Amino acid sequence: MLLAGEPMSPDATRTKRLVGLVPQDLAIYPDLGATENLEFFGRLQGLKGPVLRQRVAEVLDMIQLTDRAYDRIETYSGGMKRRLNIGIGLLHRPALLILDEPTVGVDPQSRNAILESVELLGQEGMAVLYTTHYMEEAERLCDRIGIVDHGELMAEGSQRELVQIVGQRDRLTLTATGALAATVAELETMPEVDDAAVTGDGITLTVDGAHDHLPEILSIAGKTGSVVKSVDIDSANLESVFLKLTGRALRE
Repeated sequence: MLLAGEPMSPDATRTKRLVGLVPQDLAIYPDLGATENLEFFGRLQGLKGPVLRQRVAEVLDMIQLTDRAYDRIETYSGGMKRRLNIGIGLLHRPALLILDEPTVGVDPQSRNAILESVELLGQEGMAVLYTTHYMEEAERLCDRIGIVDHGELMAEGSQRELVQIVGQRDRLTLTATGALAATVAELETMPEVDDAAVTGDGITLTVDGAHDHLPEILSIAGKTGSVVKSVDIDSANLESVFLKLTGRALRE
């Protein structure tokens, strides 16, 4: 494995300095303040003097903790602790930032702030390796995604490439009344419709590109005597890919 053109190994101290690690378990000292934590970890990365003080101030501003810089960490909320954990990983301006489930157990506001920060880092050119169990985070943040199960890489690619594993077909549900059987028969003549069936309260069908063909589907329903009350489209996404590759059984 190469990082910035240099090999990674247990003894590659200089190369390791290019990596910022944000572990899932908080790696901060609760009896110190944010400034003291950042100064301590900054010295471990070789920062000192005016450069260290400047970076501490910049990071505090980035993680929005300037006003709590000298308060003991044990008085922080879970989200504030998470943000400080990320700030420590960023302090030495790494070329690669590794984040291990950084939003676990935080409130919605802190979670959104963390995601916005990660998005900004990526836009500024930093390489980010992000692990998460939340598929919507991967969809929002990642250019390329790897699905790992029991330590094995099951699939890797862009979101579009991964979704092709389960196909581009959408599941469309029409809550409707009226001449449903006649509507199904007509819908089945559409080349984009793989299957259609009458259900208890309407019609379900599998469609290639349901959003694109919804106007035509609704037009057919009206012409054949059905009254559509609501529409629900279940599109293939990362969650469906994950479940297909790893199974739906509950894990310990």
